[in-house]
Amino acid sequence: MSERRPRRGDPTAVLLARFLASTRAEGPGERTAIWVQGCTIRCPGCFNPHLWTFRGGERVAPEELLTRVLAADTEGLTLLGGEPFDQAAALAVVASGVRRAGRSVVTFTGYTTAELRAAVDAGREDVAALLAATDLLIAGPFLADQIDTARPWVGSTNQEFVLLNDRFPHLLDGVTSTPDRIEITVDATGRVAVNGWADPERLDELLSALDARPARTGPHPGSR
Repeated sequence: MSERRPRRGDPTAVLLARFLASTRAEGPGERTAIWVQGCTIRCPGCFNPHLWTFRGGERVAPEELLTRVLAADTEGLTLLGGEPFDQAAALAVVASGVRRAGRSVVTFTGYTTAELRAAVDAGREDVAALLAATDLLIAGPFLADQIDTARPWVGSTNQEFVLLNDRFPHLLDGVTSTPDRIEITVDATGRVAVNGWADPERLDELLSALDARPARTGPHPGSR
């Protein structure tokens, strides 16, 4: 576990799997959420195994993605995946711009805080840049035998909430006061998308009335 290091991504483009302009299921308050394509961790039981591969996704310049995030006019940005730290350089540009606009950044990761610190100590400036642009880090791999049913946003009890600075101390308030949420959206084409967490049985029950199977772009391996 201690030998894992984030992949070095392309600093000129984000591999974007999904962009959600507004959600209340992916962190505190109303947020814009970005799921990136690609993950080297690949936790067993991950809700998003279709986001493991680095093939696919939309290549988007960081500056263009930042413009889309700011136009959404929410309280902040949540980065999920996939694995954000496998694309740290490009995402740091997006996250830094969001923070300059006075909004918060929440980053989910399947890496532990110790692994990220080791990467920084080994000279990974891209990892250091994304950490510096993150206000709340939600860290640790998803462990299917340690399911967390008490806290919102995370999937297993080993995962930790780390407030990296004092800009938005209220970000941790939701850990004890916010219920877990699941959002189901249907677009104009009839495509059903799910984000947030539900076990497969409950999700199938929720969707049965829609007679549709969802495109499950929900939690990161570091979330539920």
